[in-house]
Amino acid sequence: MSDRPHAPAPGLSVPAGALEADEHRRVEELAAHAAKEGVRTGPFASLGGIGGRGGGSGGGRGAGALRHLALVIALGVLCGIGAITKGGSFATTSNLVLILSLAAVIGVVTVGMTFVIIGGGIDLSVGALIALASVWSTTTGSQAQGPAVMIFTSVLVGTLCGLLNGLLIAYGRLVAFIVTLATMVATRGLAEQLSDRKSQIVTADTFLSIAETRWLGVPLLVYIFAAVVVVGWLVLNRTTFGRRTYAVGGNPEAARLAGINVRLHTCLLYVVSGFCCGIAAVMLTAQANTGAATHGMLYELNAIAAVVVGGTLLTGGFGSVLGSILGVLVFTTITDLFILNNLTTPIQEIAQGAIIIAVLLIQRWGRGRPVTT
Repeated sequence: MSDRPHAPAPGLSVPAGALEADEHRRVEELAAHAAKEGVRTGPFASLGGIGGRGGGSGGGRGAGALRHLALVIALGVLCGIGAITKGGSFATTSNLVLILSLAAVIGVVTVGMTFVIIGGGIDLSVGALIALASVWSTTTGSQAQGPAVMIFTSVLVGTLCGLLNGLLIAYGRLVAFIVTLATMVATRGLAEQLSDRKSQIVTADTFLSIAETRWLGVPLLVYIFAAVVVVGWLVLNRTTFGRRTYAVGGNPEAARLAGINVRLHTCLLYVVSGFCCGIAAVMLTAQANTGAATHGMLYELNAIAAVVVGGTLLTGGFGSVLGSILGVLVFTTITDLFILNNLTTPIQEIAQGAIIIAVLLIQRWGRGRPVTT
């Protein structure tokens, strides 16, 4: 039996709303089928694995809820360790606000990375995009135009770089890993060229107030972070764009047969990532009071780590914004604990790497278990 939709009989008209509803139904059915079959064609397809929004081994809403619960428990354990080892300095409101502030910039980047990875892609250029956006928005010409132009420039640069990635990957049919690796190197080099390898001091007080303003004792950066998370969650879980993201990541061919423009959608996912990088660049530049080519170092690895720990599969088709943000908070809390206990940076990096490997092993073990219905 053909999977193609039946065309209406000659002379009969079909309401546009009915066609759209039929498309949505077919997208959902094919995405669920792709999840059960475990078909993967993303950049990490060789890793294997099943899972999609609709179900499958290691997938489904139940498994997602369990992952979220596990991360919440992990956060509770970390807070318990902090209360025991450094109770006087850890269990305070100011330290909680500090943790949220540390998580704000990388958290915004992680939201964009979540969309890309669920859609079956990868983006290694996010840190370099932040650096380029920060440098471009803090040039003498940009600052002379005022804070609004600086913010617009930062977001525009990030979005356009994301668009370039998307065009090369979706329409140029190039491998996402290689494309974003190349743009990472190129944009970092361009940032160094524009800044002459010097930090560009921000002189606009209004722009700096983005990092200094507090409402009810909470920095404005945290509110921006929260707004991006809420919007990201709504788009991914309550819109057609979100459903198509899961479908494209789960099985691009099935998504194509369902009527989705896979190339256009893939391109838009990288635009979303670049847009988030532009916002993050504004936040980081305001925090650091400078635009520099060194901004965003290793942000790509931190964002990918948070997404993976949050339960999103590198093979695509399954994941959530909530899980990714919980992953960010886990790593940020660990960093805070290490700083309070005067542990060195190498030890932090070793612990972070060990956590990532452990989560990947758990995901691999979970995908190997039989499917139960």
